[in-house]
Amino acid sequence: MSERDFDFLMGRWSVVHRRLRHRGEGCEDWDEFPGTAETRPLLGGLCNIEEHSVGGPGVSGIALRTFERAARRWSIYWASERLGQLEPPVTGEFSGVLGRFEGQDTDNGRPVLVRFIWDRSDPKAPRWQQSFSYDEGASWELNWQMDFRREG
Repeated sequence: MSERDFDFLMGRWSVVHRRLRHRGEGCEDWDEFPGTAETRPLLGGLCNIEEHSVGGPGVSGIALRTFERAARRWSIYWASERLGQLEPPVTGEFSGVLGRFEGQDTDNGRPVLVRFIWDRSDPKAPRWQQSFSYDEGASWELNWQMDFRREG
């Protein structure tokens, strides 16, 4: 793990989003929609920013990632066009090709644990997944998945 962990994600991407229609309700219906993303380094790679453009209300946004050198871990913050503010971060690290990042948040007023999984096993087609736990980590519900394909 290092400040170079997200180098695979630099550049422009086409993204296929797959989002669970209703979270935390046992729903099995998914919506799928296209988008684009562009990731660029900041502070020589110590941080990076990823901007998502997605057709649909309130879905576009940015991911801001910061690497804390002393702790050797990443913090990932999200800000959507819907809220316009940084949401609570998830923190974690990569082990091999998989990155696992967790944190606390709320979902429609309900406390949740949030988990992001980054799979960079194919640097030309990485995958991101988000899951929520409504029971303090006893079970997890996958609710969003993004498949990236490099443009150009």
